[in-house]
Amino acid sequence: MPAVSKGDGMRGLAVFISDIRNCKSKEAEIKRINKELANIRSKFKGDKALDGYSKKKYVCKLLFIFLLGHDIDFGHMEAVNLLSSNRYTEKQIGYLFISVLVNSNSELIRLINNAIKNDLASRNPTFMGLALHCIANVGSREMAEAFAGEIPKILVAGDTMDSVKQSAALCLLRLYRTSPDFVPMGDWTSRVVHLLNDQHLGVVTAATSLITTLAQKNPEEFKTSVSLAVSRLSRIVTSASTDLQDYTYYFVPAPWLSVKLLRLLQCYPPPEDAAVRGRLTECLETILNKAQEPPKSKKVQHSNAKNAVLFEAISLIIHHDSEPNLLVRACNQLGQFLQHRETNLRYLALESMCTLASSEFSHEAVKTHIETVINALKTERDVSVRQRAVDLLYAMCDRSNAQQIVAEMLNYLETADYSIREEIVLKVAILAEKYAVDYTWYVDTILNLIRIAGDYVSEEVWYRVIQIVINRDDVQGYAAKTVFEALQAPACHENLVKVGGYILGEFGNLIAGDPRSSPLIQFNLLHSKFHLCSVPTRALLLSTYIKFVNLFPEIKTTIQDVLRSDSQLKNADVELQQRAVEYLRLSTIASTDILATVLEEMPPFPERESSILAKLKKKKGPGTVTDLEEIKKERNSDVNGGTESTPVNASTVSTPSPSADLLGLGAAPLTSSAPPPSSTGSLLVDVFSDSASVVAPLAPGSEDNFARFVCKNNGVLFENQLLQIGLKSEFRQNLGRMFIFYGNKTSTQFLNFTPTLICSDELQSSLNLQTKPVDPTVDGGAQVQQVVNIECISDFMEAPILNIQFRYGGTFQNISVKLPITLNKFFQPTEMASQDFFQRWKQLSNPQQEMQNIFKAKHPMDTEITKAKIIGFGSALLEEVDPNPANFVGAGIIHTKTTQIGCLLRLEPNLQAQMYRLTLRTSKETVSQRLCELLSEQF
Repeated sequence: MPAVSKGDGMRGLAVFISDIRNCKSKEAEIKRINKELANIRSKFKGDKALDGYSKKKYVCKLLFIFLLGHDIDFGHMEAVNLLSSNRYTEKQIGYLFISVLVNSNSELIRLINNAIKNDLASRNPTFMGLALHCIANVGSREMAEAFAGEIPKILVAGDTMDSVKQSAALCLLRLYRTSPDFVPMGDWTSRVVHLLNDQHLGVVTAATSLITTLAQKNPEEFKTSVSLAVSRLSRIVTSASTDLQDYTYYFVPAPWLSVKLLRLLQCYPPPEDAAVRGRLTECLETILNKAQEPPKSKKVQHSNAKNAVLFEAISLIIHHDSEPNLLVRACNQLGQFLQHRETNLRYLALESMCTLASSEFSHEAVKTHIETVINALKTERDVSVRQRAVDLLYAMCDRSNAQQIVAEMLNYLETADYSIREEIVLKVAILAEKYAVDYTWYVDTILNLIRIAGDYVSEEVWYRVIQIVINRDDVQGYAAKTVFEALQAPACHENLVKVGGYILGEFGNLIAGDPRSSPLIQFNLLHSKFHLCSVPTRALLLSTYIKFVNLFPEIKTTIQDVLRSDSQLKNADVELQQRAVEYLRLSTIASTDILATVLEEMPPFPERESSILAKLKKKKGPGTVTDLEEIKKERNSDVNGGTESTPVNASTVSTPSPSADLLGLGAAPLTSSAPPPSSTGSLLVDVFSDSASVVAPLAPGSEDNFARFVCKNNGVLFENQLLQIGLKSEFRQNLGRMFIFYGNKTSTQFLNFTPTLICSDELQSSLNLQTKPVDPTVDGGAQVQQVVNIECISDFMEAPILNIQFRYGGTFQNISVKLPITLNKFFQPTEMASQDFFQRWKQLSNPQQEMQNIFKAKHPMDTEITKAKIIGFGSALLEEVDPNPANFVGAGIIHTKTTQIGCLLRLEPNLQAQMYRLTLRTSKETVSQRLCELLSEQF
């Protein structure tokens, strides 16, 4: 940029600014400004033509006055005239005035555009830079319409200087963000990608920002950028800090460019080219390795730059979710930050580990840090860090640590900040239900939750505990005894009174045999809380009293006296008064049989959507396409609940709530009034129309994606430039539930969106699938969800096909993928001692019961990854059973509706030969064959 000469100091402007600063009052300042405005106006209107210096000085004064908050209604034309000057400083002031004061509706916009066009065509890099900066600063639709077609040409022209390329890239980025419809995609898109190879790192940095934004909306146009970004990233991370001196920041080479390149790569799935993928893996490993090196400087700028690159690399590793070694290493690196003295690092580490907890391969590594996270929950001063610790405990929870985590969250709840108490309550309630092996523990936990944070226990939570108690006979007596004891406390929260009233009204007879909880004592205990409760709770207690009349005839008179009292019959609240009158009359005139019929025990609640989960999701915000990444945040777990589903024509079912019922306690049983689909070679469960179009062949990569889901339940099943399909599924015994998320990655609506499940006749007889419909219109950038209920009737070999048909921009789209519903999903792990295992192994010695496969290792032979895959496959991993400690053995039971099939497996690795021998023994030949096929593909 040209140097400013001494003559450009504008002494008159300096004097004016000094005068303004020396004003003692607001009135004095206004007086001085008005005097100056009058002087400038007379100069502009005078007969004597002003030279460029004077115009520049007066325009600067007007600009300063405007920035002080005063209106400026003249001088615009003089500023536009400065644009035609050949002096840099005059042109600069003209552009500055226009950027700040001229709006897009100004009559001068055409003159301004002509001046900008002249500067862009001048090929003078300084003038071109000023013009591009002005376009970017104004960024109006008029500017976009006038110059969006011209700027890409400047950007990719071979003779454009580096500084101008930088400005052009950032200017185009600004216009695309404000007016994307005016930025045409064309030949320049393929050429702009090659700017990633430019020798000037400033150009590469600006181009990366532009390409990243463009690729988010047009991924197919810029997919070639992946290999170039990996190549450039590789050169940066492997370079010494002295190699890139101009772009090295506190011994970290080009940290901003590295971060931008890593973000660009997050717009795409893992590279398909093995060489590119290997090079990217090397880059990520190098970044992780550098994080372990001693710092080259003690200054905070060094650690900030180094950690910025590291966290972005970890985000990319999580996004790809395909390299087990990297995922585990990333987890270990984040674990070191959990006790770092820097609060921001601890926050970011907790946040990233929440996402890592979703991966099949890093979940166990995340769990090793549970004590550190619990300690953070107790000792952190910053509430935002404590909230992330709660989120991480929730994400890492599974059957092995559920009781510990729930206990710690309950302990923290007593001192937790008010802003996060309701969210913690919801999470504790979900975890307690999701991982409850012993439902007495679940009841104790929820009652403790109400005791500790009753004001934050929403209706959904106490509704839920009542639903579960009513639906489970084995816990009803314990629940009645526990709430009875809890109600004896001098001060009870009203929510506890509601739960106690409901449960004792239904199951109080189960504890009435104990003299300490006789019918009269139960009634007196509840009635002692009556006057302290709100109207809705009193109404519930009156219903409990009439239930007692049926359960305990011996206290009928006592209850009738209460119902007959003036405080009830003449109550000011009409609801209480009506209940008292009707219940008293019912108890008086109804016979015992009629009373027993009217007041019989509540039937089990129909399975319906978990309102607790719905509430938690509502607190977290509405679903968007980015929620597809949250599929990876929910780890596969063996959940409670799960119901038998009846096949149904999906077109007869109303659209479900967007909240997912992960616990299998959801919508009422579905019935179908439509005839079943005809069997003509396949079962078509057509969600929207009576007849399906021709089914497309399987999408490229479908088989590979299918194989990835054999040992995991959650992730992205399919992705192209238009559509992303994510899965989240859960299985228990012979039942399963799968949530399919369809994400529209474009800004245009999908019309006639029709997902269809296709099963062969043979598969139809072995697998029972029930679907719920999705909206036929999917808005741009939105996500819709479809639920599939699954029942395994008998063992099967094939997998269903998911066919998706829709119209995008008038073009018919037809996509088919294999849905990963495989036989091993119905595994239940079985723990066995060494003696029991080999005794059973010998019993399954018939040739028809054994299937063996010797094969070459396709992936690195890592012990921890192999263990994770066997556990993910569904069987229990039996430690210290095989005489050879290098071998892996597992056991489990395949559950189908018709039978249960015991399965034993043995995997023998040969590290020298890089080979495996896999042996499956089950009581059924086809099961051995299928499980052997599925598991062999994983190693």
